[in-house]
Amino acid sequence: MKLQGLHHITMITGDARKNVAFYADVLGLRLVKKTVNFDAPEAYHLYFGDETGATGSILTWFEFAGARRGTAGLGTIHTIQLGVGSEGALDFWAQRLDEHGYASVRGNQSLRFEDYDGLGLELVVADGANPPLRADHPEVPAEHAIVGIEGARAYGVYANVEEKLLTEELGFTWLGGGEYRLDGEQRRFRWAYDAPPPFAPQQGAGSVHHIAWAARDEDHLAWQAKIDDAGGFVSEVRDRDYFDAIYFLEPRGILFEIATLGPGFAVDEDPERLGEELRVPKMHAHLRERLEQTLTPLVNPRTKVSA
Repeated sequence: MKLQGLHHITMITGDARKNVAFYADVLGLRLVKKTVNFDAPEAYHLYFGDETGATGSILTWFEFAGARRGTAGLGTIHTIQLGVGSEGALDFWAQRLDEHGYASVRGNQSLRFEDYDGLGLELVVADGANPPLRADHPEVPAEHAIVGIEGARAYGVYANVEEKLLTEELGFTWLGGGEYRLDGEQRRFRWAYDAPPPFAPQQGAGSVHHIAWAARDEDHLAWQAKIDDAGGFVSEVRDRDYFDAIYFLEPRGILFEIATLGPGFAVDEDPERLGEELRVPKMHAHLRERLEQTLTPLVNPRTKVSA
């Protein structure tokens, strides 16, 4: 039994319209799913990724309209690393971001920048072992497109000390210096802890809410039992329509999720039309009429239609 790699990463935004404009237009990802938060159905839950909504490409946001900007600190993820195919792609993105009003800083095979909420992002040259997970965008040449999520960095105490839950229970490889690698059957993912800043985190717009790892459907209950046996306070299995999920805090304070691969994002939409219409979770179906009246209309860059 092993984790398959990354499933998705979920953040908080204060503005759904800016969220769609930045990720589905500026960065060229596909709006894969437009739905609402299971626990707060008055709030959007938006998913972005590659053409098929493949695990390993998915970034999601809860919109809490007008939320104040958050601050990353101890027990939070502070940077998400997105892959590109080459160093030449970094030049393309530096220019594109500048044209849209976003400053960036070039590093060694990387380009660092923030989104409109202040979320830390870094474009890196992708691991050659990771199959590319691209979305189509008319202004982004395929050779420069984002090809999946490569890694994430969090603030944690004792950053340079091996975290045994990761290596002995979840199957990560300890690389030293706060760095880990998760080797899935098809994709790798880099994970790292950095020493925390001297101030407390504040959740808000631009904050990472949780990170989810992918598991085979048939292994999900076994993962729940494994985390429980290891002393973790793991949640009950929660049906998220597109996957089942369990949640727990890892020892350094980051909220982890383990999500099933199935049934996937095409279970309630034609794969060619993902993200075009509001999908309401089964448990909130009775709220559809009210939600359609109260949620902010969003323009999907693919269709240019407000819905």
